[in-house]
Amino acid sequence: MTNVIQIVGGGLAGLALGIGLRERGVSVVVHEAHNYPRHRVCGEFIAGLTDETQDLLGIRDSLSDAQLLTRSIWRLGDRVVYEQQLPRPALGISRYSLDARLAERFVALGGDLRIGARLGPTEDLPGWVWSQGRERCESEWIGLKMHCQQLDLDSELELHLGAQAYVGLAPVEGGRVNVCGLFRQRPVAATSRVDRLPAYLDACGLGTLAVRVRGGQPDSVSAVGVTALSYEPSQPDGCVRLGDQSGLIAPFTGNGMAQALEGAALALEPLTRFAEGQGGWQQTAAEINERLQKSFRHRRAIARWLHPWLLSPPKQNLLAVLARARLLPFDVLFRLTH
Repeated sequence: MTNVIQIVGGGLAGLALGIGLRERGVSVVVHEAHNYPRHRVCGEFIAGLTDETQDLLGIRDSLSDAQLLTRSIWRLGDRVVYEQQLPRPALGISRYSLDARLAERFVALGGDLRIGARLGPTEDLPGWVWSQGRERCESEWIGLKMHCQQLDLDSELELHLGAQAYVGLAPVEGGRVNVCGLFRQRPVAATSRVDRLPAYLDACGLGTLAVRVRGGQPDSVSAVGVTALSYEPSQPDGCVRLGDQSGLIAPFTGNGMAQALEGAALALEPLTRFAEGQGGWQQTAAEINERLQKSFRHRRAIARWLHPWLLSPPKQNLLAVLARARLLPFDVLFRLTH
């Protein structure tokens, strides 16, 4: 191979891309700031990922024991407003487990994984791919996540709508349940790290869920949070950006993990050709960005339009009325955002 591919960020997109490139004999370096395993704020269910994408990247074995999720329930406060069979099954697996598996697989294939590497601002450098997570920005939102070790679910997936908030519950490995929510930042009476998420649940009117979480043997080590969240469209700048670096999709879709992996798959062929000395970098980057825009632009736009309906109490109430009357085309909306 003529060119080495340098990937900044060893999350889902970076590691999956690295694995796919190593399967094709490409020399790859992945630069990652943190060690594995590591808890990340994430819904930890993958909706919309095809077997073909898994096979293209060479990651199917890493997902072989993921929880298969087929049903979901939606609640507004304590009221059930909708239950559905998912149009396609989703997969439940923690980032703590999956990222570590992918890192191990990448290294086993001969990839160069450099832990503790903190690189500077992104630049449009030949052969460099940027997948180090979301861009930092001013934001009024906070994402919080925590695992519960003993929490019974009402369905394989639960989505709870609160005042300026929504929260998803999904089973992951080891009998654990991942509780992950998006909240408008506000003062809360949290007495400890492990109580921060339940305190936010109380503050947004989800007190019953807060009781369930507090009584579900929450794991304090898994309690993490992020701010600086923006769901506005990103502006292409000539760099190759994958995963959250290329923009965030509203988390209610469950499509963020799938998009990270799909983006890696879309970049695989052009980067392999570049590594073989076929074509220049500007041409390669332009092709990848065009593929990403074509695949993700519409579903992100639709998710962005729907997002306020899940956060505003008046709109939530209207959604609940329409859902109970079976007037919402959930299957169509699922297909449009996946």
